[in-house]
Amino acid sequence: MAPKSCCAPVRGSEPLTLPPPPPGPPPRAADPAAERAVRDLLDLPGGRFLMGTEDPDGFPADGEGPVREAVVGAFRIAPTTVTNARFASFVKATGHVTEAESFGFSFVFDGFLTPAVAAASPAVAGTPWWRAVSGADWRRPEGPGSTSLTTRQEHPVVHVSWNDAQAYCAWSGTRLPTEAEWEYAARGGLEQRRYPWGDELRPGGRYMCNIWNGDFPLHNTRADGQAGTAPARSFRPNGYGLYQAVGNVWEWSADRFGPDGPERTMRGGSHMCHDSYCNRYRVAARTRNTPDSSAGNIGFRVAAGPRTA
Repeated sequence: MAPKSCCAPVRGSEPLTLPPPPPGPPPRAADPAAERAVRDLLDLPGGRFLMGTEDPDGFPADGEGPVREAVVGAFRIAPTTVTNARFASFVKATGHVTEAESFGFSFVFDGFLTPAVAAASPAVAGTPWWRAVSGADWRRPEGPGSTSLTTRQEHPVVHVSWNDAQAYCAWSGTRLPTEAEWEYAARGGLEQRRYPWGDELRPGGRYMCNIWNGDFPLHNTRADGQAGTAPARSFRPNGYGLYQAVGNVWEWSADRFGPDGPERTMRGGSHMCHDSYCNRYRVAARTRNTPDSSAGNIGFRVAAGPRTA
């Protein structure tokens, strides 16, 4: 069964027939911009931790449980998801063309679209809040008429597929984190807590992440100060220094979702998650998508092996 599409729609679910994208240029050797992209990676010691959950509010069909002991070695991970500024450096250095650009469209939440763009964009069957928008890509997150990225340089890059993330990693000398590494880092040293900061969603009434507030998908109160994505360093970091490990944008991981099939796992939830429909902004939650899929709530965070010098 495909994941609930408030999470992120799957390429191929749109009522369109499109040719496959042409191959992009191969990644080039690392350059100073690539070195800057990994300079701030956090050093984590690794170790044993309890991975997964048996939370009654979880999704057993997603493979969140059972709770099991996992072991990860020492590794490094970025404190934030890759930002528009960092991704722009990669594109400038390599000429990379994202799959959204090659396909000619990507998925956008209809609440962010102008009436004209929404009317011209087919809705995904069963989840009409997702629209297949021609011309939507990382440079134009809402498609034609998008506001400039000038004010969103430190927001997470979106409309990037797993394959695009792999290309960025090849350029920067990084990789995507495994699911175990991601969850270990997202927990921030807390054992079996629901969120990176504890078990309470809003401790003391404080907003700790960027998710949907209000009546999904009709009305977002923006009580957390955000309508769409937030700057990557918004809210408080967890105990290991990771910002927004949950909420804001889904993050691709290196792993397949299951033993069969091409789908890759995404972790962390997004700004469109809401407890009435998709409370996957918990550290143990997971969902999946095809490696060529992209949407306005999908980004990624990079990792690397332990520092050698």
